[in-house]
Amino acid sequence: MAKDEKKEDAKPEKADAKVAAEPEAKAEKKPAAKKPAAKKPAAKKPAAKKAPAKKKLEADTPAAKDEKAEEPKKKPAAKKAPAKKKEEPKKKPAAKKTSKKKEEAPAEEPKKKPAAKKTPKKKEEAVPEGEVIEAVDEKTATKVTYTVKPLFGKYTFSGVVVHNPGLQRYINIEPVSIPHTGARHANRPFAKQHMNIVERLINGMMRTGHGTGQKAKMYRVVEKAFDIILDRTKDNPIQVYIDALCNSAPKEEVTRLRYGGINVPKAVDVSASRRLDLALRNVCRGAVQSSHKSRRSLPQSLANEIILASKRDISSFAVGKKEEVERIAASAR
Repeated sequence: MAKDEKKEDAKPEKADAKVAAEPEAKAEKKPAAKKPAAKKPAAKKPAAKKAPAKKKLEADTPAAKDEKAEEPKKKPAAKKAPAKKKEEPKKKPAAKKTSKKKEEAPAEEPKKKPAAKKTPKKKEEAVPEGEVIEAVDEKTATKVTYTVKPLFGKYTFSGVVVHNPGLQRYINIEPVSIPHTGARHANRPFAKQHMNIVERLINGMMRTGHGTGQKAKMYRVVEKAFDIILDRTKDNPIQVYIDALCNSAPKEEVTRLRYGGINVPKAVDVSASRRLDLALRNVCRGAVQSSHKSRRSLPQSLANEIILASKRDISSFAVGKKEEVERIAASAR
């Protein structure tokens, strides 16, 4: 019984203790409840922080490592997509280039047409062939035949005629490929009549300071002048040159006779050799003077002088000199 009483006594004490503790706990709980209510956003922040912590834990797992290994592989694949887009615009200009090539193709066609026009010129240059010459050897008295290439590789002496009978003996038109004898006939009387007439023109152009001793230069000048004559007249330039010499060779000139201390002019005939020398000299002088202080080159001046003289044009220097000398001689007869 005593035990029962003690238990009953203990129970109210415990109940009293609980009742006393309840207000205290309520008092303690009330501020605790208010604090988390005020700090609700703060409670959310740690919750947000805990989430990545879980991810870190998950990242340590082998499955997460496999996913990370796959992610960098996917990123370059994402970069390749814009690279393909860049290649697509590059294809468009490539298509434009093909169109340009198609446009250029018709532009090349007219360039081929002038090539067809040049072909006849090449054929004309290939037409002249070497001339066959027959000669008699003085020592053995036998006939010898040999071929000579055209002059400058372009012009032949076949068909060339000297219309003036007085100059036929002194104008040498024997076929020659290179008009250069190396002064073989120098210092011999009447030996220059054995020299080719084209070589005498080259030697006559070697005058004044710019041409003295420069035979190679004058060789090219005469060759270019003959090309210009061919383009302008469409005739053999050798024939045009010989006609110019015949038309510019004076027949009379004036000499002075002395009678008792008085000089009297007298008209005299000119020998054929001197006529040719004067004609050559005047043609060369006229070409050099017309090219001096002028835009016209020396080959153009020489070609112009020869063409005018072949037509007996008074504007030619050589023909003008001939007319002047003959006029003075006519007044001194």
